[in-house]
Amino acid sequence: MFKRSAFLFLFLINVVSSFAQEELVSYAIGEKYHDKYRYSNMLAIADDGSEGTVVVRAYYTGIILRPKGYFIEHYNKDLELVSEYNYKLKDANFIDAYVRNGQVYLLFLEYSYRNKSYQYEVHRSPFSQFQFTKETILSIASDPVEQPLDRNFYNRNFSSGFTSSILFNDDKSAFAITTHYKKRKVDQHTIHVFNANLNKLMEHDFSDEVEEKNYAFENIVFSKDLQNVYLVGKAYFKKKRFNATERKFQYEMVRISNSGRSVQSFYTPGKFPESLKPIFRGDELLCIGFYADRKDNRYNGISYFNLDPKTLEMKTEKFNQFSEQFMMDKFGREDDKAIKDLVFKGMDITNEGNILFNAEEYFTSKSVQSNSSGGRVAVTRYHHNDIISAKLSATGDLIWARNINKTEVTQGDGAYASYSSYTKNNTTYFFISTSSENPQQLSDERIMFKQGLSRNRNVFLIRLDENGHMKYNKVIDDTEARLPLMVSVPYIDHQKDELRFYAKRGTKKQLVQVGVK
Repeated sequence: MFKRSAFLFLFLINVVSSFAQEELVSYAIGEKYHDKYRYSNMLAIADDGSEGTVVVRAYYTGIILRPKGYFIEHYNKDLELVSEYNYKLKDANFIDAYVRNGQVYLLFLEYSYRNKSYQYEVHRSPFSQFQFTKETILSIASDPVEQPLDRNFYNRNFSSGFTSSILFNDDKSAFAITTHYKKRKVDQHTIHVFNANLNKLMEHDFSDEVEEKNYAFENIVFSKDLQNVYLVGKAYFKKKRFNATERKFQYEMVRISNSGRSVQSFYTPGKFPESLKPIFRGDELLCIGFYADRKDNRYNGISYFNLDPKTLEMKTEKFNQFSEQFMMDKFGREDDKAIKDLVFKGMDITNEGNILFNAEEYFTSKSVQSNSSGGRVAVTRYHHNDIISAKLSATGDLIWARNINKTEVTQGDGAYASYSSYTKNNTTYFFISTSSENPQQLSDERIMFKQGLSRNRNVFLIRLDENGHMKYNKVIDDTEARLPLMVSVPYIDHQKDELRFYAKRGTKKQLVQVGVK
């Protein structure tokens, strides 16, 4: 054990990437461990409170792969595996997982035929000594429906009788459960809010609003004291007549507290907001997103809103059109310039109050293909394409926007695709995993990252400085990290400027720690 710890310590000191000459990043690769579950999905990765790491995965076994349980691993600060636990649990309707206060939390939505109700259940256990307990935090009377949990915020079905969704804030210190029950003349919409310890903070009857509109909330933010919750999403009008230039929905922000609520719509003639995300800048409440000039979801630029945190009164709104530099980054000299399907990945506020954020071009596609027995099966593919990064001034004006060309598609675990980002000192760092040895050079100013065909993967670091100037380097070679990193789901330690990545292939696994200097 001592030799292994000393070896890892020397690794931390001596092993640096090709960026080391600029003293930007260093990395350490933990020992490889055997894992008996070849097929699994990452659910959560978090700090254990003592600089160690807790990893939660769902695993699948059988000739026809089916979920059989949850596997929890605990690593110490030297990236060594301390303990692991197999929580066997079949046929559970999993929603989400998180690690907090020394415990692992697994959240499920189950139907009780005895009570004729849908029940939100939490299974939790200390990771120092595993012993899971189960409790019901919410029960809603309803007949069973085909799909109660709305997993797709962007395509809600409001006619099924019962539908529910859950939204966590970014650090998973609190969450809101929305339940919408509709049967004949009953149309009940309630918002239930909990903190991470499962204490109920508030319950708000939202039914009078759904008399005119159905709500599909997409993003959430809480005040520091968790006494105010802000939900942002689409409000679909039920009866309003529309002309050819209008949409059947509008984006709205809803604030609820124990003392009441406020509602603000984002409606400006000729502008159609998209993918809005709320964030606090000190005591200021901002909402950042994109917008289109037409209702066809082709984005034309970046939208900025500054609202009063109590009344939601609109203080400032701005619409920044994408620059020619950005359009050249993305399309070169192509004529058909359609920007759409953008999903936020990260947002940070600098010490000067500027806003740095990035999003990804994400969409799904479906096709039918032959299987090994000669039958036909439907296949869903998940596309993780270009990265869009932008900087807004403290007053909401666009300083710059850049596009990083990327194309990835996966049928399975998306943790290996996409990217992760980290912001430090007005500079944003992007970590991308690819089998290619180098990006494709499209022109002097444009590069393209592609998946490549090799089983081994390199990790590239792309750096956008405070002026939007881009550099890139390979920081971890596939000969050093032989297992592919789950690059899109790291644990990020902002205090130490470190990211911890889980790496796995087949029956081998390890942790990789990257430090941003």
